Amino acid sequence: MNIGLLWFDDDPRHSLTDKVKEAAAHYQKRFGQSPTLCYVHPTALGQAEQHLVGGVQVAAGRTVLPNHLWLGVADA
Repeated sequence: MNIGLLWFDDDPRHSLTDKVKEAAAHYQKRFGQSPTLCYVHPTALGQAEQHLVGGVQVAAGRTVLPNHLWLGVADA
């Protein structure tokens, strides 16, 4: 994924799942398609390497800053 939407949410009351769902809804509204991939800072995932949230694969990205999500469509 080379292009995407960078989303910031530092509200500790929101879970990662809620953050991904909100960002994915904004992505859908803005670009007219649903994202398939979301990179987050490795500490956001805890012990898991990746997981799925509403059809969006969430994975650790070492270059993503804390409290940021980078969403887009995975390369084929």
